[in-house]
Amino acid sequence: MNQKKVLVVSYSQTGQLTKVVNNFTKPLLEDESIQIVYKNIKPKKSYPFPWDLMTFMDTFPESVHLVACEIEDFEDDNDYDLIILSYQVWFLSPSIPVTSFLKSDWAKKKFANKPVITLIGCRNMWIMAQEKMKQLLIDLNANLIDNVVLIDKGNSLETFITTPRWMLTGKKNSILGLSTAGIDENEIVKSQRFGKALLNALKNNKEKENKSLLWGLKAVEVNAKLIKSEKIATKSFLIWGSLIRKLGKPGSLKRKPIVMLYLVFLLFMIITVVPINMIIQSILRIVNEKSVKKQKEFYELPSGSSEERMKDFQ
Repeated sequence: MNQKKVLVVSYSQTGQLTKVVNNFTKPLLEDESIQIVYKNIKPKKSYPFPWDLMTFMDTFPESVHLVACEIEDFEDDNDYDLIILSYQVWFLSPSIPVTSFLKSDWAKKKFANKPVITLIGCRNMWIMAQEKMKQLLIDLNANLIDNVVLIDKGNSLETFITTPRWMLTGKKNSILGLSTAGIDENEIVKSQRFGKALLNALKNNKEKENKSLLWGLKAVEVNAKLIKSEKIATKSFLIWGSLIRKLGKPGSLKRKPIVMLYLVFLLFMIITVVPINMIIQSILRIVNEKSVKKQKEFYELPSGSSEERMKDFQ
């Protein structure tokens, strides 16, 4: 039997996504029938971690408008049977380094007509980022066959505090009795079930069918409460991002006052408008129950949230 070749591409600031990738692919790495190649995206000008507040906020216009940065070139002559693309979410968009990679000539050559699995590690809002990702993959003529999402373990209120603290200080320990920041370590380890399912699929040439290989493994679960919020926030990001980009390039002094003004505006909206909107949306979800259910099912494609095969790949 010929070795199957799997390409794993990722960009991780904190190292958490690297942990996710390593556990996800561990069953593949341990099997001699699979050759797995890891590629880490490296921006020529690195993004800081921990972030400083100004740099973080100044990054959002390019993030939401999918503007590429310069990255180190990849050299690789392999032809792959399957590609796993792991990414973080920045401002409801794929991170700039990942967007940049997908716009590279190398990606255009390697991703064309290949089955691709996306693997997301984020706070809790990823739907609009994945919609942008779908279009980026379409532009490459790639075939998205699965999507797996691991989110932070805390609830929305907890992560509103713990995630920014982690990003801006590097500290993810528990404070004020809140959950620690980031994805639960047990969930990261449990992601090995996906690697086991992929190994089984690859040995049976299932990747050639361009269908989901990870169905029935609770790969992704959409929080219906966040769908409308993501859509509203994305529109706001695009409008403000467009305005700020007209003032200059990232780091420009002309941008800073407007960037900080937007931060104040954003915090004001979160404190005042968002709670009211959540109440309104709760009522609308009851009234439009069928429509919301259809949206939830759509955004969970192609892998879905069912779990009937969990026992087979524990």
